[in-house]
Amino acid sequence: MAPFEVHIKHAGKVHDLQLDPDLPASIFKDAVYQVTGVPPDRMKVMIKGGVLKDDTDWKKVGPKAGQTFMVIGAAGELPKPPSKPIVFLEDMDDAELAEALAKPVGLRNMGNTCYMNATIQAMRAIPELQTALGASTLTSLPKAMRSLYTDMSRTTEPFTPMNFLTILRQVVPQFAEVDRSKGGPMAGMAGYAQQDAEECWGQITNALKVVPGISSPSGSSAGKNFVEQFMMGEMRRELKCDEAADEAPSVSTEKVLKVECNISISTNYMHSGIMNALDQKVEKNSPSLGREAVYSQKSRLSRLPSYLTVHMVRFAWRRDIGKKAKIMRKVKFPTEFDALDLVTDELKSKITPVSRRLKEIEKERDERRKVRKRTKGAQGGSSSAGNGKDGDVEMTDAAPTTAQEAAADGDDKGKAVESSVELLDEAVYRERELKELEALVDTDLKADHGCSVNALYDLVAIVTHKGAAADAGHYIGFVKKSVFHGSSARKLSDGASSSTAAPALLIDEDDEDWYKFDDDKVSIFPKEKLTTLDGGGEDSSAYVLLYKSKSLV
Repeated sequence: MAPFEVHIKHAGKVHDLQLDPDLPASIFKDAVYQVTGVPPDRMKVMIKGGVLKDDTDWKKVGPKAGQTFMVIGAAGELPKPPSKPIVFLEDMDDAELAEALAKPVGLRNMGNTCYMNATIQAMRAIPELQTALGASTLTSLPKAMRSLYTDMSRTTEPFTPMNFLTILRQVVPQFAEVDRSKGGPMAGMAGYAQQDAEECWGQITNALKVVPGISSPSGSSAGKNFVEQFMMGEMRRELKCDEAADEAPSVSTEKVLKVECNISISTNYMHSGIMNALDQKVEKNSPSLGREAVYSQKSRLSRLPSYLTVHMVRFAWRRDIGKKAKIMRKVKFPTEFDALDLVTDELKSKITPVSRRLKEIEKERDERRKVRKRTKGAQGGSSSAGNGKDGDVEMTDAAPTTAQEAAADGDDKGKAVESSVELLDEAVYRERELKELEALVDTDLKADHGCSVNALYDLVAIVTHKGAAADAGHYIGFVKKSVFHGSSARKLSDGASSSTAAPALLIDEDDEDWYKFDDDKVSIFPKEKLTTLDGGGEDSSAYVLLYKSKSLV
């Protein structure tokens, strides 16, 4: 039903408002707050038979155009307008666009909603998700997420995700929990409780399972939804009884949306924490022994998704104090992660040829990049040196004329380039490498659109927790800058121009910095500071990490 105009009567004044029956009643109450100053928790909107509630079904109310609603409640201070007027991208000139697009927008905190804000920002590191959301007819939370991402891309000011938050609390009532011990400025006033960002990540991911999958280049999605394609792995678990060698092992398979990194007193690195979670000792009833026995459980991934979520298990239940406590231990995480140790032997045999060759190719690409930089620097120096006084020419060392000469002082002399010719355009090398790598990809993996074919990952997003308590503290999101600017039309750092390079190459490979999303505050976070998120205290510690499978090109 299309929106229509209604009247609001409060304190002797009448206000005109738009009512959209397709949106939750809480959205309408928020609009009432904007004109009357009555906070929603103190507001009573009178309808036939009672009071309008946040979850009231508009179909049962049956509002009509021109209808007048009586509002009861004491007004507080009216919400303040933004310090600067909101400007949309279509209203900007070229200079304003360039400045605006340089930094994504933040999300306002609406009272202990940092867990949601950090999660939403981190999930923006999955561009395929936005593609899938935009190409489908959706309802509920996925529809709200699509609208939110669209609104965030059209403004330069921090955005208030009220609609998304309202629907999230309807879909997951847990997130509507109130904490009366930490209320607002009025005595007895309830405030929303802090929630767990990892639980929010999981609930949103589960809600996204209704989003249809993306078709492969061959035009097939194999009947999978988006989450199954790009975010879901498959775990094979094998149980062997330590006390009965003759007992046959049991094997099970399950779908997983994350891998866990257990943190013990000896865990120093993420990889060892993950392996500790995959190989465990468990107690269960033994059918051959007729009693409880110790089993060795070995878990390995039989499918790796394009986006691998790692959960740093930083909160554990403590019986002595009767609540969750945070594990402060410092655990180092890599920006590049080789997940080959996490997979089954069968999958490892399929992935290893591509993984091994891609590692070699990445070293060659790095050497070519160094060569181009040295060559460019030498050419720039020789051109400036030619402008001597009185026409004299200052003698300088000759610039390298071939790739082999230019790379002679590198670690792998000339390894990355052909030995007798100058470097070709980078796109030419990438095209050759892509053909070579694609020929090594196993046919089963080619048919599985959305899986990782090389088990090599780049870290693209982090959600951190700051504080000592599990039910308190503050969550912050971090996203790699290249996620937002990877498709911008700029010159490649290795010399290939945007007009000749393939779309996947339009990345400033030297820019490894990150964006820090602290609710509505967005700032640049240097890559050198990522190690400060390892933990070891009450400051921000990595809690959820999102890794993206490396591209072959």
